[in-house]
Amino acid sequence: MLTRNLVVRSVPSLSRGTGSGARPRPFPVLQDSLDTSCPQLTAGKAKAEKSIAKLKMLNDLCLAGGGEKGIAVHVKRNRKLLVRDKLLHLLDNDRDFLELGLLAGLGQAYGDVPAAAAICGIGKINDRYCVIIASDGTVKSGTIFPITIRKVGRVQNQCRQSRLPCVNLVDSAGGFLPLQHDFFADKNHGGRGFYRPPVMSSEGIPQLALVCGSCTAGGAYHPSMCEDVAIVTRIGTIFLGGPPLVKAATGEDISAEELGGATLHCKVSGVTDYFAATEEEGFEILRDLVATLNIQPVINSPESEEPRLDSVVLNDISGLEIIDRSKLYSVIARIVDGGRFREFKQLFGKNLTTGYAFVEGRCVGIIGNAGPLLYEDGLKGSHFLQICQQRRLPVIFLQNSGPLAAYQASVSELSADASHQAIKGRAAMLAALSCITVPKISINIGSCHGDDNYTMCGPSFSPSFIFSWPEATVTHTMNPPPLPQAQPAAATPEGKEKPKKKSLTAFSFPLGSSFYMAGEALVDGILVPSDTRKVITKCLQICRQQETMLNNTKDFPVFRL
Repeated sequence: MLTRNLVVRSVPSLSRGTGSGARPRPFPVLQDSLDTSCPQLTAGKAKAEKSIAKLKMLNDLCLAGGGEKGIAVHVKRNRKLLVRDKLLHLLDNDRDFLELGLLAGLGQAYGDVPAAAAICGIGKINDRYCVIIASDGTVKSGTIFPITIRKVGRVQNQCRQSRLPCVNLVDSAGGFLPLQHDFFADKNHGGRGFYRPPVMSSEGIPQLALVCGSCTAGGAYHPSMCEDVAIVTRIGTIFLGGPPLVKAATGEDISAEELGGATLHCKVSGVTDYFAATEEEGFEILRDLVATLNIQPVINSPESEEPRLDSVVLNDISGLEIIDRSKLYSVIARIVDGGRFREFKQLFGKNLTTGYAFVEGRCVGIIGNAGPLLYEDGLKGSHFLQICQQRRLPVIFLQNSGPLAAYQASVSELSADASHQAIKGRAAMLAALSCITVPKISINIGSCHGDDNYTMCGPSFSPSFIFSWPEATVTHTMNPPPLPQAQPAAATPEGKEKPKKKSLTAFSFPLGSSFYMAGEALVDGILVPSDTRKVITKCLQICRQQETMLNNTKDFPVFRL
């Protein structure tokens, strides 16, 4: 009998880390090569602390909604619950709520709209994850702005992509009329909000609503497109034109309750299905309806393992000028279970890292770049994405193009042939990314430039969730900005200066910064880097629920009457 002694060649940065007699866990452990005492990391820590403090200040501002004045009107005069108090009644645990687009609405030319006047996120109701879309009546009476439409539209798309039930808490004064030309012009504008609910219903994705405020004009259609609708008496109303319009058109005096209140719609029109005497009763009705949805609760895996390295160091790393490939390993080690990572094609493609890991006991694919993708990187990324699709593995993208100047220098140094080959490799990766259907979670940790916005699953490629670290930026084109054109001086009376247009926003975020992207609802939020694993874990749990949905796709929604 012939035997052969096998020599195991271990990679210096990896180890199994198992005790004697223990069954080894999959994947080797990444060993941290990060020097926490180096001056660069110390400087990065100071820089990151400023950004995190700014993030906290802006978060607190948006969490406060319309401020003291708006809250006083909403609670004392209108006698309604605050929107975040509504979540306390509706959700199993409000601390389990993943809020999306909290900073949306800041920095708008027409004025700051905290949280875009709509609280959106995902939380558990009777152990089932649901998308919550709730108007914030304290912010300009819940008025709908263009940024509100963009934020809600993105959340509705996430709802459809992850097949999550959608629960709407409606309390809005309608659209902001001076900007109504931006509401309905395109298919992704306001009218799409009426299109998505019945389409999702036809696909077996439940649509529920509680009318706990005003639904006027086009907003009146929104609850009527849902499958089950409850309404709170003396608070909730639904009509195309309110009492002032009726008075102007017909001369008739009529109250809002008589025109479109709970009694009328539950007893006469049939637009609503459940009569609630109080808001609290309305939330109980919603919770009962979620219990009827035939969705099995998601069971968390018992096999999870905490990372071996301190996640707080991620805050310091986020402040570094460059996160090179070795530091990218340090990031991965602080996100995945036990710091374990099996790299795919480690020696092929120098700017793209791909491999497998577990997060809270679930196997995922991880793709992270350190600079622009070359031909080999694109081929490797395409190959890896196809494997993840075949094995139904969610993919986590760590976007990390690096500083813009260094990125541009790397691209400009490529020969003509290398540049042409890089295009071919990236195109292969784009084709694979466009067609995979597994959950995709993107985190911008070290900026994203040029076509990395596409190969690394930016907003155009419909990630299930997309977040950013505070110091990260986005640049969509490598072309130089156009030269400023000389403007002819405006004729003004002698001795008088032309008045400047007053800015309506208190913020001026740099174009492409993470705060600009969040304010424009182009990302789902800005993360404190040390919370990255926690947020990724939550996103993966949410994406798993569609595996337990028993509702079948049908050819039509639930028609009302």
